[in-house]
Amino acid sequence: MAAEGLGVVDLDKARAERRPTTTTLADDTDPDTDDGDDEPPVFVDRPAPPLPLPVGTRRRILPAWLLSKAELKTQLTYAAHLAGHTTAYHAVRTPLYVGKLAARSPRGAARTMTFLGRWTSDAEGQPLRAAAARREDAELYLKLCRQRDNRVRLRSLISLLASVFGLAAVVVLWVMTSTATLLVLASAVVLALGVAGAPVDEPLITRAVVKAKAPKLTSDMVIRALESLGIGGITSAKSKGSGITFPAPIMRDGPGWRADVELPHGVEVADVMGRRGQLASGLRRPLGTVWPEQAPGEHPGRMVLWVGDQDMATAKQPAWPLARKGTVDLFDPVGFATDQRGNWVSVTLMFIAGIIGAVPRMGKTFLLRLLLLIAALDPRAELHTYDLKGTGDLDPVGDKVSHRHRAGDDEEDIEYAIADLRELREELRRRTKVIRSLPRDICPESKVTSKLADTKSLRLHPIVVGVDECQVWFEHPKYGGEFEEICTDLVKRGPATGIVLLLATQRPDAKSLPTGISANAILRLCLKVMGQVENDMVLGTSAYKRGVRATTFTRADRGIAYYIGGEGADAQIIRSVFVDAPNAEAIAQRGREAREQAGLLSGHAAGGQDTAPASAAPAYDLLADILAVVGPGEPKLWSETVVARLGELRPDAYGAWGELEGRAKADQLVTALKPYGIATGQVWGTTEDGKGANRRGITRADILKSVTERDKKRDAG
Repeated sequence: MAAEGLGVVDLDKARAERRPTTTTLADDTDPDTDDGDDEPPVFVDRPAPPLPLPVGTRRRILPAWLLSKAELKTQLTYAAHLAGHTTAYHAVRTPLYVGKLAARSPRGAARTMTFLGRWTSDAEGQPLRAAAARREDAELYLKLCRQRDNRVRLRSLISLLASVFGLAAVVVLWVMTSTATLLVLASAVVLALGVAGAPVDEPLITRAVVKAKAPKLTSDMVIRALESLGIGGITSAKSKGSGITFPAPIMRDGPGWRADVELPHGVEVADVMGRRGQLASGLRRPLGTVWPEQAPGEHPGRMVLWVGDQDMATAKQPAWPLARKGTVDLFDPVGFATDQRGNWVSVTLMFIAGIIGAVPRMGKTFLLRLLLLIAALDPRAELHTYDLKGTGDLDPVGDKVSHRHRAGDDEEDIEYAIADLRELREELRRRTKVIRSLPRDICPESKVTSKLADTKSLRLHPIVVGVDECQVWFEHPKYGGEFEEICTDLVKRGPATGIVLLLATQRPDAKSLPTGISANAILRLCLKVMGQVENDMVLGTSAYKRGVRATTFTRADRGIAYYIGGEGADAQIIRSVFVDAPNAEAIAQRGREAREQAGLLSGHAAGGQDTAPASAAPAYDLLADILAVVGPGEPKLWSETVVARLGELRPDAYGAWGELEGRAKADQLVTALKPYGIATGQVWGTTEDGKGANRRGITRADILKSVTERDKKRDAG
């Protein structure tokens, strides 16, 4: 009773209310048997609510292209260009049209006189009168003849009056108007007669725009192509009669067709993306026109299939707005590429580190140079550019605006670069202290902002480091470990302090892109690569399995890449803007002029000399320093102890290592020794309180052996 008073629902009563009027018994159940212990069935699905709930997504009242400023501009520009082309096409052919009309005017005059004669004589009634005469229907014949006589008298009078007034008008015009006006009127009459004399099967003008060869995309075409992919889920669903559906009509979307496709249960869009070549074959379209992708914000089985009218690699790309004028703010998005539909795709270079990967001759260096040109158009940005390929592709940027610049991989170039990176590491530490000291209201997110970058006294301007063929750095036998250590630190901590690192390589593997770098870079740009490993090194682990495959690009797809980490979270296909060397120099010159006006031109671009940074730290021999701090009486020693001693030996070179704690010191030594092929292992030692422990350490004999072999090679050389 107390429970009822509190409003507790009786379970038996609720079950009775939910019990169906008819009960279905199992085959082995006797309906006459009542054990009394059987529980009534409990329904899993709840009854329908009294009011219908909205199902699905409401479609937009206005089309997407009308709501998007960029799309609307694109459509209006296309319409204007089409109208302009049509007008110009026919304007050029106007003399031809006039000549044709003049040639047809005699036939038009004959047709006009014949028509007027038949109209005046009531020729259209002749068949009726003849039929009445054949039937010998005198009454009807006479009636038709009287009607004909009345019509002929009236029409003859009208024709006579029209001829008199026409002749009078000609005489008046001849006397009162100029010769030019008469010629215009005569030409109009001739052209009108030419229109009247036009053959039915021969049009006067031709079409200014030929219909596109690409056929309209239909649901039958899409279903047939998807069913030809050999995906088990699609085949199984087809056999059960529950296959592919379309949640929205197929419609035009830019220069192509868009189809929203609901794949069968259990089939993901990634399964289709991985078979893009087969899908293009099924649609009978070129590979560069077929682009399946995951529908934004939907489940993994909702696909957007876009089929373009032209191959993405050959379609005309809109002009880049920054090619002729303008500067940028690196803290704001800047258009640098277009998508399949020709819409601009933006990138914000601040707060990121980026990786560009591709096989040779696919536009990797041009893409890196494009990003550096964008940085050059922000006069506050300090550029450090390194062309390790040595062909001078980055010289248009480096010679005009770069604070530090080198082209080549000679030993002096490598030492110049390592000195610069050491300087950047110190700058990174300075910036972290400055940011930490700023009031919260000025620096609320503990990172550099555009306003802070404008404050010259803080020296928090953007620093952009661009390196082409970065594998040369990380595989260097002497400085490889240090390059990796500094670049990893710049990738992890640099974005928040306004330092951007952009690395490009044609060999995206574990040696060319160390894990610490590839795992922390946000911006990923992958042009064509050859295999799954290279694909995932640039685009991230499991990207290949998700259908994001730069391996599907062809050799003709230069400048086309997968883009991750920009303004959108999902991977998207882009076609980067192509800027050749002369145009790159012109754009960089604008960046130089903006720096000169702001008084910010510095370093290499200001002095024109490839001198090493003044604050460069001297180079040291790591192996020799280890032998100096690990005596002959210490055959094995913990890595953290070695790092601590190195920091005491040379604070300027190893001081940052000494600031690390615990296992981080051991990991630092592992990274530094990796280029020398020296491995670390477990070493037994004693802690400060006298307890024995196993920790990662080095063997002095391994260090000594490596030094000896290196010296022999140098002597032999």
